[in-house]
Amino acid sequence: MTDHCAFSHCVGFDAVRGERSSRDRHKSHSRDSSSRSDKNVTISASSAQPQQPDQSSAPTDAQDDNWGETTTAVTGTSDHSLSQEDLAGFGKETEGPVEKLNCVRFLPLALALVLGLLVLITPLSFLVLPQLMWPERLQACGTACEGLFLSLAFKLLILLLAGWALFVRPARASLPRIAVFRALLGLLTLLLLLSYWLFFGVRILDSQDENYQGIVQFAVSLVDALLFIHYLAVVLLEIRHLQPCFSLCVVRSTDGETHHYNLGQLSIQRAALVILEHYYKDFSVHNPALLTAAKSRAAKHLAGLKVYNVDGAGSDAASAQSRAKIAAAARQRDTSHNELYYEEAEHDRRVRKRKARLVVAVEEAFTHVRRLQEEEKKKPPGDEMDPREAAQAIFPSMARALQKYLRTTRQQHCHSMDSIQAHLAFCITNNMTPKAFLESYLMTGPTLQYTRECWQTRQWTLVSEASVTSPLRHGSEFQLKSSDFSLVVTSKAIPHLKLIEEYVHPKSHKFVLQLQSETSV
Repeated sequence: MTDHCAFSHCVGFDAVRGERSSRDRHKSHSRDSSSRSDKNVTISASSAQPQQPDQSSAPTDAQDDNWGETTTAVTGTSDHSLSQEDLAGFGKETEGPVEKLNCVRFLPLALALVLGLLVLITPLSFLVLPQLMWPERLQACGTACEGLFLSLAFKLLILLLAGWALFVRPARASLPRIAVFRALLGLLTLLLLLSYWLFFGVRILDSQDENYQGIVQFAVSLVDALLFIHYLAVVLLEIRHLQPCFSLCVVRSTDGETHHYNLGQLSIQRAALVILEHYYKDFSVHNPALLTAAKSRAAKHLAGLKVYNVDGAGSDAASAQSRAKIAAAARQRDTSHNELYYEEAEHDRRVRKRKARLVVAVEEAFTHVRRLQEEEKKKPPGDEMDPREAAQAIFPSMARALQKYLRTTRQQHCHSMDSIQAHLAFCITNNMTPKAFLESYLMTGPTLQYTRECWQTRQWTLVSEASVTSPLRHGSEFQLKSSDFSLVVTSKAIPHLKLIEEYVHPKSHKFVLQLQSETSV
């Protein structure tokens, strides 16, 4: 590998801007070393935490376009010029906080398992207790009784599998209030078991009933009732909300991205859960860095204004100064659209330039991979390198172009060095094209596409005037608040559609064409 790539170009994904004197020293060092053919760039650890919208840092556009070269540091000439200290530090900074063990989320599952165990043990207890307490007085079990045994066994098996499929599932989320239908079904099941146990204790245990076939039929009737309760659970929990009844408009408060979803008869907290599940796969990843442009532009306008008090300091000097600034900003508003237009045009031009450089660099890197693969076929089997090593080898050649593009589009916090190398190794393994590799960076994807460290948070706050256990209604409004933004949800009922039929006679479409001899037809 050293024959093909003698010097590495290793670029960091979140360089820390120092003082102006430090940048000048770096620029002079870059000019002194520009006569050499190699460009050595160190990798600085990047933080995976997204930038907050209220940060007052300077925009990234103010940096030098060749900032990767101005942060030159001494590295080796090997292919893998990433030091172990850089890798260790990078991994530590991108590592997310360790979640504490939350036992509350497993409480519904534990209650479901306990109730399911009672359901399974109760009919078997009805059959075993008479055999243990008064076996000599029981009548012999005939053919009909043995058939009931077989029916009971298969019904219990079906009930066990159906209950496992419907209830024994890990909770997708922790709701603020109790699930009404689940609690109702659990209470109904518990009341049914208590009623059967009470009847069994009074009518069978006290009297020591000798008709064992009747006892078996009593146990079979309990299993039949439990199967009907399970059918009711399927209708209430899985089928009832399938028919769309409401159209929910979901708007993100920061950038105004909007999506619409059709939902059925659900409570507000269940509807919020469904919206959050759709949010992580439908909404683009939240990028607070894109929201700082308007704030920085307004701050720049206000910072350029100077107010002079010619009358001296008065009691209302501060209010007069603020009114003067507002008036000056209002006068400048007429010409601010030109500045905005040219800023956006310049930004689009820079993005296109960075994109073109990135596409060329990736295509050259993939061409180098294909050439390496052809050469690896000629080597012994033990000397072949895996896709991860190939990705680490060609990554420095495209790192600078990729980093500049991500910084220009303000996506540097969404992609870490490890995630990019893993994606590159995945593309090499599956023989993907350069376009397939670039698709994850040229197009902004949903939140689930990125690593877990790039997610804003998994804890949401449901804000609603109505009770969260109440069903959705026309005009219902609620919010889902996160740390940096919120989702505003508005519900509207789907209107009743009435279709009428209008019969069209087949002969009504026929017509007669009369031809005359003097015409050209």
